[in-house]
Amino acid sequence: MKFLKFLSAEEIQAMHEATLRVLHEVGVIWTHQTTLDILTDAGCTLKGNRVCFPPDLVMDCIARANKRPVIRGRNGQVNELGGGNLYFHNLGGARDVFEAQSGTRRIATQQDVVDAARLLDALPHCHTVTPFFTPRDVPGELMSLFMYRHTLPHTTKPVQGPGIQFAEEVQYAVEMAAVVGTPPHELTLSLSPVSPLTVHDHAAAAILAMARAGVICSNLPAPTGGATSPMTITGSLVQQSAETLSLLVLAQIVNPGCGVVYCGRLGMLEPRTGLIWGGVELGLASAATVQLGHFYGFSVNVYGFSTNAHTLDAQNAFERGLNAAIPALAGADELSGIGEMEAGVMGSYAQMTLDNELAGSILRLRRGLSADAEHLAVEVIQNVMDGTRNFLGQKHTMKHLRAGELALTKLAERNSWETWEGKLGRKQMADYAIAEAERILREHVVPPLEPQQEAELDRIMAAAERELVE
Repeated sequence: MKFLKFLSAEEIQAMHEATLRVLHEVGVIWTHQTTLDILTDAGCTLKGNRVCFPPDLVMDCIARANKRPVIRGRNGQVNELGGGNLYFHNLGGARDVFEAQSGTRRIATQQDVVDAARLLDALPHCHTVTPFFTPRDVPGELMSLFMYRHTLPHTTKPVQGPGIQFAEEVQYAVEMAAVVGTPPHELTLSLSPVSPLTVHDHAAAAILAMARAGVICSNLPAPTGGATSPMTITGSLVQQSAETLSLLVLAQIVNPGCGVVYCGRLGMLEPRTGLIWGGVELGLASAATVQLGHFYGFSVNVYGFSTNAHTLDAQNAFERGLNAAIPALAGADELSGIGEMEAGVMGSYAQMTLDNELAGSILRLRRGLSADAEHLAVEVIQNVMDGTRNFLGQKHTMKHLRAGELALTKLAERNSWETWEGKLGRKQMADYAIAEAERILREHVVPPLEPQQEAELDRIMAAAERELVE
């Protein structure tokens, strides 16, 4: 299908030129000496504590990057990013769990890391699993590595590596990926610079380690429009792009051709509360991020299932529906956020099953319509009018039902009022989602790792604990 364009080619060109100006004329706060030496040797200049990037160097590094990286799971499932498919993955790093049955929340535990991975493994429209919860009963220094270690055994799908903060984490993540057969160039690791335009020393060292290891860099700038970036969406996107590309330049100088996913996590300020706004502007920002990333030739990963809602209510449904559909129709390669609630602070097992269903409908939406002879079905209409006047009995009907002409939802209510009120007891979609999540966690079995693999993962975690935990 033809993708929607929310900005013209001229407007995207203007955003690109503005990004180069920000990188060259404004610069990025950067004080890590080792990486500063690498950047200045390549032609960057210093303006106080800011490094300025020559436009030619930025464009050269963009040209070097592997823009279509491939990740795969231990089941052999391959996700080729940028190949034309739309992939979905879950939120990563939620602090709290929403208990949909009781309408309460609680802090996430180690068991939630395991259960989330098992549930996501069973959902057909979750194509990549990211460690979901940040358990509070784990030392902070080991949090990201613990999440990754206990996700790997509980899904056979491709696993996005954890969001990291420190260079030391890179080595251990690469070692753990190798245990399940994932080479560095198929491992994604993400890191967030600080907005506005700041790369702290530990972040610079981490990007250096990621590039040297050859992993796929998914830089995740997360500015808040009106607070840590301009109030205008396009102005914030220019800053976001500069934050992304500054890290890309370092990675490509160190390891030309290493994989890159162009990411954006722009949220707008909710001026009445000071929190991140989950309204339609988030979807527009994601769509524009897709356009700008595609301008450079990258595969693009943006927010999809985003909401400020605290429960499975109408706000939840319309915000995440808009914020997923808009970037999907703009041509996104990956949409993030299955299971997300409260702007990423909280997640829910029932929400995961609901989002799986929404993802199926989004995929159907993006396939669009066909007007070839087979779909226009003139002969079928003629056959029915000349014969039984019944389309249900036509082979054409069953063929296209099987081909996915309809996104046959499993959880949505499709019965009459009488059936819904009587036999079904007025159950709503959220009730079915709660039951489905419980069923999956009760029944779904993930093929386990070999005992020696589990032992090796334990050994790596023990080594990380000795080095990282004071």
